[in-house]
Amino acid sequence: MPKSAATPKSFEAAVSELETIVQEMESGKLALEDALARYQRGVSLLRYCQGTLASAEQRVKVLEGEALVDFAVEGKET
Repeated sequence: MPKSAATPKSFEAAVSELETIVQEMESGKLALEDALARYQRGVSLLRYCQGTLASAEQRVKVLEGEALVDFAVEGKET
């Protein structure tokens, strides 16, 4: 599988790769085709990161709904 189609190993790996792509593109030393390939990979990584964050946010909402309950500690008034 070519790198441009590979799924990142983790959110952190995707962010790191995105940072590298940005640095490469900002250098101004890429040929047009290379810049377009990096841009395409960057868009793919960005979508992966957005999806991962949306999933994490949904999980937190579920946990908050189940776990955030007021309770009284024994021997202590609330």
